[in-house]
Amino acid sequence: MDIHTFAAIYIGSYEVSLKIFELAVNSKNKEIDHVRYHIELGKDAYSNGNIGYELVEELCTKLNDFSKIMKGYKVTEYEIYASAVFREVKNVAFVLDQIFLRTGFSIKLINNSEHRFISYKSVAGRQKFEKMIQTSAAAIDVGGSGTQITQFKDGNLITTQHIGLGTMRIRNLLDNRSISFGSYVNQMEEYIEKKLETFASLYPRTVNHIIFMGDYAMNVIKKVEKNHKEGDVVKTKKFVDYISKLQKKTIEEISTELNLSNDSDPLILPAILLFKNIAVSIKAEDVWVPGVNINDGMAYDYAERNHLVKVTHDFEKDVISAANELSRRYNSYSPHIDALCTLSVKIFDTMKKIHGLSNRERLLLQVAAILHDSGKFISLINAPECAYHIIMSSEIMGLSHNERKIVALTVLYNSYQLNEFEYLRSKLDHKSYLTVAKLSAILRVANALDQSHKQKFTNIKTAIKGRELVITVESFEDISLEQTLFEDKTEYFENVFSLKPVLKEKRVYRV
Repeated sequence: MDIHTFAAIYIGSYEVSLKIFELAVNSKNKEIDHVRYHIELGKDAYSNGNIGYELVEELCTKLNDFSKIMKGYKVTEYEIYASAVFREVKNVAFVLDQIFLRTGFSIKLINNSEHRFISYKSVAGRQKFEKMIQTSAAAIDVGGSGTQITQFKDGNLITTQHIGLGTMRIRNLLDNRSISFGSYVNQMEEYIEKKLETFASLYPRTVNHIIFMGDYAMNVIKKVEKNHKEGDVVKTKKFVDYISKLQKKTIEEISTELNLSNDSDPLILPAILLFKNIAVSIKAEDVWVPGVNINDGMAYDYAERNHLVKVTHDFEKDVISAANELSRRYNSYSPHIDALCTLSVKIFDTMKKIHGLSNRERLLLQVAAILHDSGKFISLINAPECAYHIIMSSEIMGLSHNERKIVALTVLYNSYQLNEFEYLRSKLDHKSYLTVAKLSAILRVANALDQSHKQKFTNIKTAIKGRELVITVESFEDISLEQTLFEDKTEYFENVFSLKPVLKEKRVYRV
């Protein structure tokens, strides 16, 4: 059996962690070591906007220690990710340069969408997860800078939202040693409750199951259920009651009871208050803590990309489901959307040898088709710009920030003339620019075929003949409008692909 020894290093707001795995084809990832080191990078980042030289020195020392551990295990592959803490600081370029010079490690900065998706992958492939989302569930990823809440119903992803409630962020904001400990706890809980009220008012769904990810959750669940085994669930009331009793103790007492390595862990209080108040707000029946974190997600992601694991969860379905829900939220979901998705994909598939794009871009085209009319909810005159801002401001689980940008610009240039690359180079690299051009050209032609929003065509066939994309349609109705608008859309398509779209009608008469 071909075994890969893989190391996942994650630099977070309050610690740097190393997990080493053995990965083999179609086998469960086996964790063989886990090393954690407490370092409060977030304290400097969130308060001063910089990471000081002493912390940089400490981080480099620990990364060099990790390097020695990895050599001892004869690690063949590794990846190092850094969280939001690096995106918050002004001196990030200098810090990354110093890390590379002192350790040889190149750090990959990931945005919130990438971070949460990788964490989500660590649990999404599990059988219990698949069973839970068939009814309704909320996956909660609690981190140092924020919390991600992703809701599922009937096997579909409904919404994912990032809330600025992170353990490190809350501690830094409310840390006030001049007040009593009881007042400190009350102040913190009041702040968390207020933030969650806003989420609950916008997304008032109750769910059957809560899935907690992140640090400290496993420490809590093992105390709630003394004979707890990995994969067990506990009743939400039991979970909440235990934390309600726990929060009355001092931080030192809480740290000791939960067997934390730090006897006075300053982040444990915001963590348990987050767990408790999220559980109360969501009103689920039970709580599941799978005991995984982003390091596990990094290993799963690596194994997936290298075909070492059989993927059982349909992550592309999550993306489409999230896009459909966003479309419904802005009252733009309609039969026209379904027709446009079908038409766009049909053209895309016919042109595989022409456009040179992959199945990933096919997915982005589908998302653009689903969301292209969402801006009309805000403004009929400025709908394309509004749609662009809706997409860029929304979390779509499974899409990176750059992919979301490609979708948003594809929607924008479905209606507007595409700007030159020089104008957009601050937003896109050249490859992404070409992707936007190709996807928006396909979307324009597909949109012209259903401009009346009446789905007049009952049978559509597409084929490449010479330098023409021939689209043959059958219709019982007059398609003069579609023919006129189709001709108006072809020039842009021709410029992008050097291929002329031709619309041919096969008239069908009613008997």
